[in-house]
Amino acid sequence: MNSEYRKRLPGTDLDYFDTRAAVEAIQPGAYAKLPYTSRILAEQLVRRCEPAALTDSLKQLIERKRDLDFPWYPARVVCHDILGQTALVDLAGLRDAIAEKGGDPSQVNPVVPTQLIVDHSLAVEHPGFEEGAFEKNRAVEERRNEDRFHFINWTKTAFDNVDVIPPGNGIMHQINLEKMSPVVQVKDGVAFPDTCVGTDSHTPMVDALGVISVGVGGLEAENVMLGNPSMMRLPDIVGVELTGKLQPGITGTDMVLAITEFLRRERVVGAYLEFYGEGADSLSVGDRATIANMTPEYGATAGMFFIDGQTIDYLKLTGRDDEQVALVEAFARETGLWADDLKDAEYERVLTFDLSSVGRNLAGPSNPHALLPVSELRNRGVAGEWQEKEGEMPDGAVIIAAITSCTNTSNPRNMIAAGLIARNANRLGLFRKPWVKSSLAPGSKTVKMYLEAANLLPELQTLGFDVVAFACTTCNGMSGALDPKIQQEVIDRDLYATAVLSGNRNFDGRIHPYAKQAFLASPPLVVAYAIAGTIRFDIEKDVLGHDPDGRPVYLKDIWPDDGEIDAIVKASVKPDQFRATYIPMFEKKGGDERAASPLYDWRPQSTYIRRPPYWEGTMAEARALKGMRPLAVLPDNITTDHLSPSNAILLDSAAGAYLHKMGLPEEDFNSYATHRGDHLTAQRATLANPKLFNEMVRDENGEVIQGSLARVEPDGEVMRMWEAIETYMQRKQPLIIIAGADYGQGSSRDWAAKGVALAGVEAIVAEGFERIHRTNLIGMGVMPLQFQDGTTRKTLGLDGTEVYDVEGEPAPRATLTLVVHRANGEVERIPVICRLDTAEEVSVYSAGGILQKFAKEFMADSAA
Repeated sequence: MNSEYRKRLPGTDLDYFDTRAAVEAIQPGAYAKLPYTSRILAEQLVRRCEPAALTDSLKQLIERKRDLDFPWYPARVVCHDILGQTALVDLAGLRDAIAEKGGDPSQVNPVVPTQLIVDHSLAVEHPGFEEGAFEKNRAVEERRNEDRFHFINWTKTAFDNVDVIPPGNGIMHQINLEKMSPVVQVKDGVAFPDTCVGTDSHTPMVDALGVISVGVGGLEAENVMLGNPSMMRLPDIVGVELTGKLQPGITGTDMVLAITEFLRRERVVGAYLEFYGEGADSLSVGDRATIANMTPEYGATAGMFFIDGQTIDYLKLTGRDDEQVALVEAFARETGLWADDLKDAEYERVLTFDLSSVGRNLAGPSNPHALLPVSELRNRGVAGEWQEKEGEMPDGAVIIAAITSCTNTSNPRNMIAAGLIARNANRLGLFRKPWVKSSLAPGSKTVKMYLEAANLLPELQTLGFDVVAFACTTCNGMSGALDPKIQQEVIDRDLYATAVLSGNRNFDGRIHPYAKQAFLASPPLVVAYAIAGTIRFDIEKDVLGHDPDGRPVYLKDIWPDDGEIDAIVKASVKPDQFRATYIPMFEKKGGDERAASPLYDWRPQSTYIRRPPYWEGTMAEARALKGMRPLAVLPDNITTDHLSPSNAILLDSAAGAYLHKMGLPEEDFNSYATHRGDHLTAQRATLANPKLFNEMVRDENGEVIQGSLARVEPDGEVMRMWEAIETYMQRKQPLIIIAGADYGQGSSRDWAAKGVALAGVEAIVAEGFERIHRTNLIGMGVMPLQFQDGTTRKTLGLDGTEVYDVEGEPAPRATLTLVVHRANGEVERIPVICRLDTAEEVSVYSAGGILQKFAKEFMADSAA
């Protein structure tokens, strides 16, 4: 602690660390030029960094140098139950490993406060037009997840520093925005900026409040939980100036989809973005949060907004204590974190986006950054016109229409607009098409409260959009089963069936196995497409239906007026609703109850929770990187959904066959996501996405065959991916994966790395890696290697018959040699970049992974 910079915060009885003084002592005038991100990072260095290292660390920020690592100490870790559960399963397994080595397992605890929200476990088995859907879905969730919830409940009493919000209460990101983030933390009489990492790529949503909040993989979160800093180098900080204002009738969703496409095109991958300008000033925190939530979709690490009057208004609206609201403003103004104090901030790169240029948009198919004006939608997918036949769905049928995901349900304007379009449609006699499975799954209970206050929930219910859950549902692949008759018709007629949802993800195969493609849309447009029933429809020009007098009704006839939306938001969204929701949720209940044992009593027949194997055999050491055969040769844009899908498990899958063998009824197979605490089930999800293209598997014409398939070498036999993995495991054959650009984009899914590691994959060679997935690979002891510019699997003519070695000593960004032994006996040596980017990553990799490193260090410290 650098006590010379500790001062009293004016008007309070709290201290703070004067970052401005520390920076100015090194370079006068430098603080005014620092971006917001650098100021936050500098503050935690002054507060936490060893005095001897402080000057060098601050110089990295002041001089914009990137040659040294410096520590980042997040104040909190937030988790949803899928990755939070698997992180705690890992810690429970770590306790077992420590105990077996003679250590004290009770000493293995999160050091950093950890908040776990159970929000990823519910599937929409009962849609929004079914009476009692909410209660029925919760009952199914409790039954299917009894094993998981038993373990999660144990963690509350077994670990220190773990808070659990039980199921049925909302989505992690929306709760973080509306309640959990104080914006300014207080500890031991010191005020400092709130910061956090979260086990979900959409954790940056709370960046909208000026809180650096970064999505990380479960393994990196575990590292932070255990008290280790996240070592980093100065990120690329990009200024994004927003100009103009949104046109009438344009929603925050339209805006963010356009911004996402723009920023993805501008290549901001890995950057910290700072939004400012008159356009940013005019946006509510709801709109800002919509932009920040989509940070992973445009490839960035953070999407920051500055603290200003809008922030203060939002904290008041969401029921924060008056004292806390006053502290946020006082701290921000005193420390240069208030928006007005950022006028002289300098960026190495500035982008400009005009909000007035935004039209009515969707995104898709397949990619959330694939901007799609609504007028073009009818021409997407299968070509040709459709003719509706009696009792049959049209080609292009919307079989799922879901108002879901924290991205949009955290924005009151979007939700009120959805309610108003439903009201207007009802008045004109329009209805949801019978094949559309509709649902409303807000990320917070407050949404239902203000929709009821505005008398709009009954209007949504009439169209089939009753509340089915307060959870992350369709957007996460938890859309539930279709009506059997509808599903059979899709199969029998090979229909091009689709989903429209107000989420943030629409990757192939994610939303539902029988929705061939999915499109992202604003909540009011989701309602409109439920009425249309098909995407073969120009929503702006075609007739939605007819009123009771037979007159045609168009979208413009039911689209709500901006003035009415704003008036209803002002009248219906109140602080008392947030207090009524969150005060009971976060009340401390009970006494000092503790688990009977620091070790979990593993259930041997569980398919949800099983002791992990990461401290056994070759998993506990660095890999040899010799004699590797390709498990797969993959194209560009491989997502974590390809590597480890999260949606429903089907009987004909490898995981389905295993669960059937374990005696689980098919209706309770649940999702891949919920089984990630059991490695025997989760392993079978590795590369199990039916939309996968493994370039090693081709037909007689040389075309790549779609499916979860592999070709085992040197035999040349094609089989299901899991069977190939089992074959290689029996042979103890080390493996490698060859891939194209943007490998591992999408959700921060640690099983996308765990699955390949357990399969025996020792290295991934790709043209580029998504940030979170790269760190997850390192955390599992898998070497990420990057082709040099201009070199690809195609230029090298790699077909999967090769055997690979890697030569050279791992070092940050070092050039190593990929040795390719071709089937004809030729040997080729190719320089590749070692994507261990920091000394800490080299250390983690060399130990065999994060968990192995911690176990070794824990036992060494215990012996000392």
